[in-house]
Amino acid sequence: MKLTELTITKVHEGLKNKEFSALELCKAYLGKIKEKDKKISAFLNVLEDSALSQAKQIDDLISAGKEIPFLAGMPCAIKDNILVEDIKCTAGSKILENYTAPYDATVIKKLKKLGAVILGKTNLDEFAMGSSTENSAFFPTRNPYDLSRVPGGSSGGSAAAVAADMAIFALGSDTGGSIRLPASFCGIVGLKPTYGTVSRYGLMAYASSLDQIGPMAKTIEDCQLVFDAIKGKDQMDSTSVESKYEVQSVKKRSDIQIPERSEGWRRRNLLRTFRHFVIGIPKEYFIKGIDPDVEKVIKNAIKKYEEMGAKIEEVSLPHTEYALACYYIIVASEASANLARFDGIKYGLSKTESRFCGTKVKMKTQSSSPFEKRKVKSLIDVYLESRGEGFGAEARRKIMLGTYILSVGHYKSYYLKAQKVRTLIKNDFDKAFEKVDVLMTPV
Repeated sequence: MKLTELTITKVHEGLKNKEFSALELCKAYLGKIKEKDKKISAFLNVLEDSALSQAKQIDDLISAGKEIPFLAGMPCAIKDNILVEDIKCTAGSKILENYTAPYDATVIKKLKKLGAVILGKTNLDEFAMGSSTENSAFFPTRNPYDLSRVPGGSSGGSAAAVAADMAIFALGSDTGGSIRLPASFCGIVGLKPTYGTVSRYGLMAYASSLDQIGPMAKTIEDCQLVFDAIKGKDQMDSTSVESKYEVQSVKKRSDIQIPERSEGWRRRNLLRTFRHFVIGIPKEYFIKGIDPDVEKVIKNAIKKYEEMGAKIEEVSLPHTEYALACYYIIVASEASANLARFDGIKYGLSKTESRFCGTKVKMKTQSSSPFEKRKVKSLIDVYLESRGEGFGAEARRKIMLGTYILSVGHYKSYYLKAQKVRTLIKNDFDKAFEKVDVLMTPV
């Protein structure tokens, strides 16, 4: 039995039946990290001692004859823009190279309560700004299936860790594809939950109106189990909501019974369900430029669903052509505002010796990077020196672009207009979902 290849359900059964211990499971995953991660570079920080300690606590509960939660003992990885108390959280940036999280994110509190074992923090594009995990300030992550290729981004470290059997599941964050893209590149399952269904408290903000934390796992069922564990309203995040998700066709057609999660999605139930399903295919998503191999795989999948009884219907999302431009304007604007807090004084590195108001002030340092001390004339120089050294090229580009967009002369022309177009794009989806249950597209 290869412990690192088991699903969450199989591991839970194995732990309950004492086929193996949580400590053995944890050591198996740590062994995989030692074996593979020198070449893949999925992890920024491996928490070996604390992981083994957490695993032993689960074994103690089992030995005492106590019931354990479903995620108890599951070795997982966390994207390094999600706070884990007393552990470094860099967001893949030099500006936070030695920043230690003062508290747990809400999703981490929930995982800890359920007994999940945190193996380490995973690499990402700086502040989640990227699609390849090449923009990390520390090192790039490689695709486990082909080390010459990228794993996608920005949650590339989390995706690579799961794909390489270095974690049974991982958490990522998704603003404009940062879970879905690396999940696709690495052949795993990734879910960007509906905005608000998972608390963002303890997630370093990139674009607040788009950011979501989500699960990444080996199977759809595993992904659902993790989502169930982390979802729900949180008083620390005013945008969070109670999630009462279910397949839309169940709401519409009360005769369909979806099986309980604990039984899994068995084929006979899927066949019965798909006879009532309508799958929408947006014509704007199958256009010139799509990779031929990707198109072939997606069309074969569509054909399989049709053979299982689903109805396939072409739909139109007419404002798709404006989506990318709209996205770039919104994320740059929100990133500019969110990253303003990293000023080299309260947050971020600062190796600057400053003189202003006639007083010599030595700034506190959060980074051990070998930047030279400089004498500067004013507080603004402190900001410029610290942010100029600490932020990478992509972060600086986003900040400059967003600051320009939000300036008095351009706010209405760009940001306000982008928000109006965003509403039109949303309306396209609302209209499509009046006719279909799901949309199926390439990532």
